Amino acid sequence: MRNALVGGVIVLVVALLVWSGMHNLHTRRAEEAQQRQQQATIAVDKPGASASLDAASASFGSAPDMRGKKAPVFTLASLDGKTVSLADLKGKPVLLNFWATWCAPCKVEMPWFQEFQQKYAAQGLQVIGINEDEDLKQDKIRQEVADTAKKLNVSYSILLSNHKIGDAYGGLDMLPATFYIDKQGVIRGEAIGLASKDEAEANVQKILQAGN
Repeated sequence: MRNALVGGVIVLVVALLVWSGMHNLHTRRAEEAQQRQQQATIAVDKPGASASLDAASASFGSAPDMRGKKAPVFTLASLDGKTVSLADLKGKPVLLNFWATWCAPCKVEMPWFQEFQQKYAAQGLQVIGINEDEDLKQDKIRQEVADTAKKLNVSYSILLSNHKIGDAYGGLDMLPATFYIDKQGVIRGEAIGLASKDEAEANVQKILQAGN
């Protein structure tokens, strides 16, 4: 009887140790996964989609690297009806950002870009946002774009996409997508998805200094 009791206690202790080990392993894995997800670039691949690590990884694997290449030129209409061409900005460093009103990460970084525009205006920085909302010919959509820019206190140029220019920049598998173009029109940095503010400013400083 006593041996049976001792044996039962031993089995119970072993079971508790096994359970504890499995629980700790599960906890560590969950924490590591959470850390990886926090460190990963947030990306959204279509309207209404949620940001996901898997989507980011898949898109990063397929998106071409535009760094070191000449920035594709474009001519697009702005929200206020003006025509803006990248060719007209030759000799100026340009931060080119593709965004949409449904893209939450886009709204995180746009105030940063407004800050950079003001901070580095004396050095010639030009920030341009290209809106990628669908059916921009509808007045309702255009008004939503304008309202979003106003709400975010963005005063830099917002252009309305023709939904072709994104293909020239490697295909917009996700938004936001930002390209840092130097004075010679060469792409010196890019961020597909939401990067940190420090990383974005480092890329701005890179294009400001290029060619000096």
